[in-house]
Amino acid sequence: MRKQPVTRRQFLGSGIAAAGAISIGGALPANARDWEEYSARFDRSISDGLPAGPLRPDDEIAWKAVAKNYDVTNKITNLENGYWGIMANPVLAEYKQLTEFINKENTTFARPRWSETYRGVRDTVAGFLNVSPNEIALTRGATEALQALIGGYNNLTAGDTVLYADLDYSEMKNAMRWLEVRRGVKAVKLTFPEPTIDRPLLEADILGFYEKALSANPGTKLLLLTHLNNWTGLIIPVARIARMARDRGVDVILDAAHSVGQVELNLKGLGCDFIGVNLHKWVGAPIGCGVIYIKKDRINAIDPYMGKPSDTADIDGRIDTGTLNFAAHMTIPAAIAFHNKIGTAAKEARLRYLRNLWVAPARKMKRLTVLTPDDEDMVAALTSFRLDGVTSTSANDSVVTHLAEKFGVLTVRRTGPAAGDCIRVTPSVYTSADDVMKLVSALRSITASPGSIGVS
Repeated sequence: MRKQPVTRRQFLGSGIAAAGAISIGGALPANARDWEEYSARFDRSISDGLPAGPLRPDDEIAWKAVAKNYDVTNKITNLENGYWGIMANPVLAEYKQLTEFINKENTTFARPRWSETYRGVRDTVAGFLNVSPNEIALTRGATEALQALIGGYNNLTAGDTVLYADLDYSEMKNAMRWLEVRRGVKAVKLTFPEPTIDRPLLEADILGFYEKALSANPGTKLLLLTHLNNWTGLIIPVARIARMARDRGVDVILDAAHSVGQVELNLKGLGCDFIGVNLHKWVGAPIGCGVIYIKKDRINAIDPYMGKPSDTADIDGRIDTGTLNFAAHMTIPAAIAFHNKIGTAAKEARLRYLRNLWVAPARKMKRLTVLTPDDEDMVAALTSFRLDGVTSTSANDSVVTHLAEKFGVLTVRRTGPAAGDCIRVTPSVYTSADDVMKLVSALRSITASPGSIGVS
């Protein structure tokens, strides 16, 4: 489902006006008219720096114009953009000015005016996610949100089973195992099927995998799912799995850290009552911006955070982030506005196009297996590969080092899949086709002579 752009009403009502933030032009907005002008200036600053009309995924000239909005290091070709997303220059400028504003005003702003500002920013985020404002709270990231959801989930009794998979994020796996201590349950780790050179992984395989796991563990009460996988880039059919789980009386906690902004989705349509989201990955907000989502009628399934006194219907009582980075969260509406100017659909298509540029030739290379399917419903930007027989952390670190030092391409080793470590490749909207082809040349060299990096 295509996300609707942030409207002027949403942007002006976001609470930034109440905060008295500094505008792009450097003036301090003092009234509604000033904020109308601020919004118009921000829109112009974005429009002036982006190509007009629809963005085709293979239009290198148009995407070069997009790339000019990002100040990127020239020290190396960065194909490791899954850690967090670089801010666009207009968003970065706003963040800098808001940081100066917060540093100057300090508690003279925060004490009397932050609550109103927070509510406005939250409302803008809720509009972007197509959920109700009282179903979300802002966090410092998806990890914080998911730890609160997993640790606080209270519909468990001793002896129940909770399920997670080897492809789930490390901190989430830790939290699921911790439920054995916290709730006295049995935590079962599932091992995802992997593709082979001869047979790709199909959606039917994933559905069968979860159906078998749920049938084999009839005492299951909670299932952790990762929508778009951090290790390999695999996208799973969450809505169908969640329905399968719900039919068996199993709740789902969803890790959507990489989903929002990278692929088009209807968050509520995924059918999960508890979700953790990042805004600093693919939406381009400052580092430290995430969201916890709890479906309104399921609030009581999550305990108040660390015994925090709370209204039983209040999501804010289910998380306590301490002192937020005020400026970072106040910049979120600007990040959403810039993101929407490009559009999730255009981003998704471009990222998948860049991914396919290197994956297509890589699939023909000997001694290399691509770990993510080519099905558009199952992959976007992130994709990992593994050199045959190269499964240890140290060996994959050697490959990453070789790619960086000999070929000038930055990737990252990922440890998580049960079959062994792998190497993740992640382009961004500022990545060019030429950047990706540098990786192709590097992989051809490595697979032709694996001994050059000390692996065989």
